[in-house]
Amino acid sequence: MFESDILDKLSRVHPAVPPILFVPVIVFMLVEGFVHGAGWWTPLWILGGYLFWTLTEYWLHRIVFHFEPEQGIGRRVHWIIHGVHHDHPNDPMRLVMPPSVSIPLAALFVWAFSAVIGMPGFLPFSAGFLSGYLFYDMLHYHVHHHRPKTALGKRLRELHMRHHFQNHERGYGVSAPFWDHVFGTAPKNR
Repeated sequence: MFESDILDKLSRVHPAVPPILFVPVIVFMLVEGFVHGAGWWTPLWILGGYLFWTLTEYWLHRIVFHFEPEQGIGRRVHWIIHGVHHDHPNDPMRLVMPPSVSIPLAALFVWAFSAVIGMPGFLPFSAGFLSGYLFYDMLHYHVHHHRPKTALGKRLRELHMRHHFQNHERGYGVSAPFWDHVFGTAPKNR
């Protein structure tokens, strides 16, 4: 993907890396939020953060990841960000977000939540948001590399594979496909 071996290695990630990095941060935010007074509101803040993640996942995938410039540096940047995944959907080392991208983005979102929501609510809200991200990353890996056993898992896999192999302009919600119904981008049966 890159001429530089170092950059290429930084773009490949083992699927165990996101949980190793984000679970301690999520637990810290939950504990700190509760200690600093989020109290009984904590479950609502977590739910709100998770729901906000699902909306963020949908719009990032639809607008940012699928913005496809025809030429130049924009075309190259798009390919690096998401095009490589569509060209090589079964590469196990390119299915979760590299920490060089996920950590700065997570920090930016947490900073924004602290500015908008304030203390202590931003902590459990951020924990819910980051939990949603982590669930998405693990689910995305799972639907590409495992055969789900549950009806829900099979349905999520089917919807995502339709996005890859039937129509990449539909099915943007990987972990929350209900947004595709809300915004009219649900995959259609053939």
